[in-house]
Amino acid sequence: MQPKILVGNSFYMSILKSFKKKQKNKWKRYAGILHLWLGLCSGLIVFVIAITGCIFVFHDEIKDVVYDWRFVPEQNRPFVKPSIIINNLQDIYPGITADMVVYNTPNRPATVHIFLNEIPHDVYFNPYSGDLIHIQNLNKDFFMIVETLHRFLLLPEEIGKQVTGIATIIFLFMLISGIVLWWPKKWKKVSHNLTVKWSARWRRKNYDWHRASGFYMILPAMFLAITGLAFSYEWVNNSFYTLGNLNSHVEAFNEPKAFPDVFESEPEAIDMAFFTTIAKLPNSEMYFVWDQGQGLPIITGAYPKALAFDHQSNFYFHPQTGHLLTTQFYNAKSGGVQLQEMTYGLHTGQYLGVFGKIMAFIGSLFIASLPVTGFIIWYGRRKKNS
Repeated sequence: MQPKILVGNSFYMSILKSFKKKQKNKWKRYAGILHLWLGLCSGLIVFVIAITGCIFVFHDEIKDVVYDWRFVPEQNRPFVKPSIIINNLQDIYPGITADMVVYNTPNRPATVHIFLNEIPHDVYFNPYSGDLIHIQNLNKDFFMIVETLHRFLLLPEEIGKQVTGIATIIFLFMLISGIVLWWPKKWKKVSHNLTVKWSARWRRKNYDWHRASGFYMILPAMFLAITGLAFSYEWVNNSFYTLGNLNSHVEAFNEPKAFPDVFESEPEAIDMAFFTTIAKLPNSEMYFVWDQGQGLPIITGAYPKALAFDHQSNFYFHPQTGHLLTTQFYNAKSGGVQLQEMTYGLHTGQYLGVFGKIMAFIGSLFIASLPVTGFIIWYGRRKKNS
């Protein structure tokens, strides 16, 4: 009787293996259909987002080489008052509204962002004399066009960010379905899915490249996609705040309220706020002073590195007297606020300096290749079957 039991067991085991194999094939078939149609729907948009991100990564370094007005001779004296820069700007453009002045390292100009006939401009001043250096139309700046294409596809902002946001979410689902398709039938042969057979025909090399690079890029691609979504959707940005505060016990910061008896800020108060900020953090490489108007406090900020928008400390001042109301040093901020403020640096690689930018550049380039190689695979099979 024992042999019959063994035969019976082996029979049921073979049925179970066959069922599991069919289930695996079914999931791979569904994943393949999903991967194909999601790719056809979003591939072009993902390519544009990735390739423009790749171009934008080193925009500051390239502009420093191309534009000489991004530098000024360094002088051994204090920066000019922000009120003088604003006055000089209003002498050039009477009636123009300018509420923020940004100062960088001693060898860079001070900058004011304004709108002329609803067109954004950056106006550069000598930070020691307040003299005008350069006026830049941002609608004609190559890298601003690249950034707008990256974020909004040159569409109106409210429409464009939805299109790029949806395409990015689709891309995340494609990465997951891609892993299902990549998953080897036998782990003994996993190396075949991780390498490119360079001696094969070009179609096989393209297929291997798509499969292998997709696997290696899945974590960096997810990272870039998720951090990018924070600029399209407020709920993603808010989730970073929640995530950063999971182990944080820092109380939420409450900004000082507006002063109802104040209608506009005094120039002397703006100047006092700026120089008090420098005295508080003299080793910072970038500062801004922002006159919110309407009786709201004057806000200043200090960053450890020029042109890098993380590790920000903020200070709040009375709009008439210039007296310091409250401080918000970077180290006192909650983990959630810190994570939100470093999102741009994480997304662009700026947070890790040159190394991070190189990684973001390479990652974006590889992501841009995925829709191209995927389309070639689909088109080749379609042509073969026709």
